Amino acid sequence: MVFLSKTDVNTPVSMGAHLENCASDDEITVEETSFVHTEPPQDGTAPPVVTSDMEVLNDKVKKQVIKEGHGKKPSRFATCFVHYRAWVQGSSHKFEDTWQEQHPIELVLGKEKKEMTGLGIGVSNMRSGERALLHVNWELGYGKEGSFSFPNVPPMADLVYEVELIGFDDVKEGKARSDMTVEERIEAADRRKIEGNEYFKEKKFEEAMQQYEMAIAYMGDDFMFQLFGKYRDMALAVKNPCHLNMAACLIKLKRFDEAIAQCTIVLSEDENNVKALFRRGKARAELGQTESAREDFLKAKKYSPEDKEIQRELRSLAEQDKALYQKQKELYKGLFGPRPEPKPKASNFLVLFWRWLVSLIGYLVKLFKRKDE
Repeated sequence: MVFLSKTDVNTPVSMGAHLENCASDDEITVEETSFVHTEPPQDGTAPPVVTSDMEVLNDKVKKQVIKEGHGKKPSRFATCFVHYRAWVQGSSHKFEDTWQEQHPIELVLGKEKKEMTGLGIGVSNMRSGERALLHVNWELGYGKEGSFSFPNVPPMADLVYEVELIGFDDVKEGKARSDMTVEERIEAADRRKIEGNEYFKEKKFEEAMQQYEMAIAYMGDDFMFQLFGKYRDMALAVKNPCHLNMAACLIKLKRFDEAIAQCTIVLSEDENNVKALFRRGKARAELGQTESAREDFLKAKKYSPEDKEIQRELRSLAEQDKALYQKQKELYKGLFGPRPEPKPKASNFLVLFWRWLVSLIGYLVKLFKRKDE
């Protein structure tokens, strides 16, 4: 049985409420809460330089912690969701990067592919949210032969992994997403969404984002593409709120481009979603994309005309436009100064003199004529 919240995901909810006043498990409404979250990994052109102590997991796998995690470690057959980058040790050859692809991988501990044995050992010794550097001997990697297709790894290559354990699921031991029924995947995602909301209420924002990302991982594109009718509606009722909650976090973290991307995913499925329009509008406004932001707010207002937060954002944009106009007006005034008064054209002295002389001669001629008469 699928445990879904009763609240309709499309029901307009005021955006200004605080987290504590959240009325449903579907979506967190947050506008005033401060967020604390680590920065996303850097470009990853080379393995990061890590100064923490080297922990020997076995004679072929070693670990250095980059960022501490929380909670317990995953057990055997746990389904783990992992982001990682992989390099050939001692060179700049990077052969995989799930952050760049924006899709975490699913790793069932004890059932991973042979070439991922070392990675599995490292992940089994990590906690949720932990990021670490793993040093893996070639025997627990791509072996003596290496790989000449994808990924391209030379023979007997020792490996370096930068790994983040997003989270793991001990439920349905050893059952990968591909082996789950539709109902099981939706239920697992919904459970993660609800746990994420609970972390929000406890102000554990980093943990909340990890739960949302895991929930979204259960609802991958390949899975959604196969769904129709009520099953698709059930999946979207879990997936869309997770994207919107991620967007709310990202706005507070000032990662506006990422927030826009999360909202756009929702709008591709539900073009009239008020929360997605509102949050995308806020992110666009912060980036100075005023016209695009206004367009989002106006469309949101069309479907939720009484929403005071939408009206406030539209007024704010109008005030910004007015202030910008006044600033530009003053700037141009200062650049060019007051308009100069038109100067009268200088008269030609010779022309005036000849006109006076002709008039004088005419007058004298008339005067002499009268005397002769």
